[in-house]
Amino acid sequence: MSRRWVWLQLIVAWLPLWALFGALIVLAHGMSIGSATLAALRMIVAGALLGIVVSRFAARMPWPHPFRLGFVAAHVLAAAAYAVSWFALISLIDSLLLGHLVIMIGPGVGLFLLTGVWLYIVVAGVAYANHAAQREAQIQAHAARTQLAALRAQLHPHFLFNALHTVVQLIPVDPRGATRAAEQLADALRTTIEEQRDLISLAEEWTFVERYLAIECIRFGERLIVDVQIDAPARAALLPSFALQTLVENAVRHGAAPRIEATQLTIAASASATMLTVKIIDTGAGANVADIEQQAGTGLRRLRERMHWLYGDRARLELASGVDGGFAATLSVPQSTDERVANAPRATHDND
Repeated sequence: MSRRWVWLQLIVAWLPLWALFGALIVLAHGMSIGSATLAALRMIVAGALLGIVVSRFAARMPWPHPFRLGFVAAHVLAAAAYAVSWFALISLIDSLLLGHLVIMIGPGVGLFLLTGVWLYIVVAGVAYANHAAQREAQIQAHAARTQLAALRAQLHPHFLFNALHTVVQLIPVDPRGATRAAEQLADALRTTIEEQRDLISLAEEWTFVERYLAIECIRFGERLIVDVQIDAPARAALLPSFALQTLVENAVRHGAAPRIEATQLTIAASASATMLTVKIIDTGAGANVADIEQQAGTGLRRLRERMHWLYGDRARLELASGVDGGFAATLSVPQSTDERVANAPRATHDND
């Protein structure tokens, strides 16, 4: 939040008190609305300036758990100091405006000081409520980061197991292919370890997926045909890291692996100003969408969880099975214009 926006909020927050003080002056002293408004303005300006000090004092003295009498005593003294300072500051403002010393008595010093104590309670209460809201937001952000980190931790051993299984299968039938696959695996694992972001560009994600597909193409040979249809604008769009890899691996494992015939894997992506859409379509064996949705611990399930933490209900993952086989997954994620979201520290990787 910018400093200008914070000051605007503070000004707006004091406007109701300004109106209240002006109305009380009109009722108590019979002054005109214009004169009462100016008289109330100096009271509000003095209160707001001292309110900054109260807010900082509240920040330095957080609400105690458990509650302590010393906390109450400190605020009683601070309220008295605020009331006296408020009275003195109003008198100083009047003295500067009139050019000679003025001590504002108003309805009486006692009532004036009591009003100052009431103002302190209001300002301190708002300050503590704001601090509590900020702490709650920080707790929620930490919980989200913890959840994302947990999901990322689940991914690494899952991907490693699947990729090593591919390499092991190649060793007896194609030793040279197994060597090339092991090299590709090393590069891919380096990426999974070093990538700590939640959101990355589709171009970066595709670089990683290419390594994964290179391993699988060594394994499947002509049985796996890859068709890439990624629009140029989509390459710069952001999506959850390893989301594309999750969908591609799901298509390879459940679409191509069970078949002897060739399977075509189509990877398409398009982007608008507000949304990135990625489609993974395979012509493989197909799958029951309901069964996949109910499976626990899969990469698709973890991907949905990550999308929930990152986007709430603004992102979608839709699955569909063809009548004669084949499977399609469509990922739609909003594009943020907030650079803090795009560049924040991030999580990693899901596989099915």
